Amino acid sequence: MKSLCIKSPCKVNLGLKILDQRPDDYHNISSIFIQLNLYDLLEFNKSSQLSINFNNPNISNKSNSVKKAVEIISNYCDIDIKCQIHIQKNVPIGGGLGGGSSNAAYTLIALNKLYDLNLSNSILKKIAAQIGSDVTFFIEGGIKRISKTGDAINDINFPSIKNKFFVLVMPDFSISTQWAYSKVKKHLHGRINHHKFPPLDGKVDWTLFENDFEHIVCLTYPKILDIKKTLYDTGALYSGLSGSGSTMFGIYN
Repeated sequence: MKSLCIKSPCKVNLGLKILDQRPDDYHNISSIFIQLNLYDLLEFNKSSQLSINFNNPNISNKSNSVKKAVEIISNYCDIDIKCQIHIQKNVPIGGGLGGGSSNAAYTLIALNKLYDLNLSNSILKKIAAQIGSDVTFFIEGGIKRISKTGDAINDINFPSIKNKFFVLVMPDFSISTQWAYSKVKKHLHGRINHHKFPPLDGKVDWTLFENDFEHIVCLTYPKILDIKKTLYDTGALYSGLSGSGSTMFGIYN
């Protein structure tokens, strides 16, 4: 195989609870990740040298999740990867949709096929965990219950989400995840959190899903609340922030 083209889908968070901050400064979270059919397109062509480029000029070709994925899988397999990689970005940057994490995961998946590395999903997940907390999810995708720092991933039965439609609203501003976590830290002190997911196997009470970042982000970006209201006014079953934002989404029948 000399070339490969692969879709790199995004996700939304249905609820996101930040439980506590760990001694290593990472945070334990609780969330449900839902993979969507909005995707970036990744093209791989074997070449005499490695080159990575994006159709979005705001992404650095010197430091990005795809380059990190190439470096880590190269070291793991002791292989010199030389190919031209082009990423057509359709998923907004800084929107809380996991586009960069997905690109890294699907780079691992693509290179595994392109170079006949025969790595199992279990091994790919271990490699993905070295890149970023959300990357591991995208190795298999789907709908998953996420916990710990994002590296604890479990299958869930969620029949109520089938045949639902997602409307994404992307404001004209992005939000730094690092900034969002820095703002939420002071709300964690002295907090007792016994978060449990709402039951998912019957009639779902959508009001029980919350994103802790939403309360923080709205203080600085009140436009988020306007979008939320609009989504509910147009019949959304649920409306919330994805990740640390800035994308708001509504779930519809």
